[in-house]
Amino acid sequence: QTEFARLALTHTVLSKRKLAQLVEEGVVDGWDDPRMPSISGLRRRGYPASAIRAFVDKIGVARTNSVHDIELLESFIRTELNETALRRMAVLRPIKVTITNYEGAGEQLSIINNPEEETPTERSVAFSQSIYIERADFMVDPPKKFFRLGPGRAVRLKGAYIIECTDYKLGADGEVEEVICKYYENSKSGSDTSGVKAKGTLHWVSQDHAVDIEVRLYDRLFTDPTPDAHEDKDYIDFYNEDSLQVIPAAKAEQAIKTCEVGVGAQFMRKGYFVKDPDSTEDHIVFNRTVTLRDTWKKLQEKK
Repeated sequence: QTEFARLALTHTVLSKRKLAQLVEEGVVDGWDDPRMPSISGLRRRGYPASAIRAFVDKIGVARTNSVHDIELLESFIRTELNETALRRMAVLRPIKVTITNYEGAGEQLSIINNPEEETPTERSVAFSQSIYIERADFMVDPPKKFFRLGPGRAVRLKGAYIIECTDYKLGADGEVEEVICKYYENSKSGSDTSGVKAKGTLHWVSQDHAVDIEVRLYDRLFTDPTPDAHEDKDYIDFYNEDSLQVIPAAKAEQAIKTCEVGVGAQFMRKGYFVKDPDSTEDHIVFNRTVTLRDTWKKLQEKK
């Protein structure tokens, strides 16, 4: 008889007894919760089977117990999805931008679906006078190396035009509620003759054509790399309270409607996401599979 060690990953537990406890005590939402290291959980999280197999081939099979970094698994997920996932634009925390000198009902722009494809295909994206950008992409008093939008600063909108901030409006709470911009008509992507330099490129969504979606941001289930290796504490004590954050009304482009349940997509500049089975025609839900880069360690160092 030959016995092999159980595969172990950081920031989670793989004991069936402990996983059952998480389900029974309501710590997670069931065996298929995207934070669970179960087959149904990984599938709902959007982990491609081929990426998991590549990860297992990499680490091999051992007879002695060892713990593998979940960051390594995530790197295989990113590599796979970078090659296969279609790109879509979704603004998770929107702020309105009005382009004062853009006239007309709008236009349709062609944007590449996935630049990694051998023969890239394109999709049509609506552009109009009023758009949404990420709230974090605008600052009233930005530092020198902030290559996004601020008063007097110019940025390129992905697949569209260069815009420059001319003003902004504050709400009753003192927060910026609208950004006022102008655009350079001859700066259209692919045929730019404006001569205007824009260091940053932002994703965006047309306000008139935006689709409301619910976005669930999943992260590490436990804050400690080895939560069940402490004699003086129970593993549940290390439960990550921020392992799920729900954004109820993000804004996405129209093409988001064509995404199929279980198929991954890259939300430009935000990460890889997958359409959840909870989705209906009137209520679309996306789960974050993994971020574009591993930011976990940096966040923990700051804390």
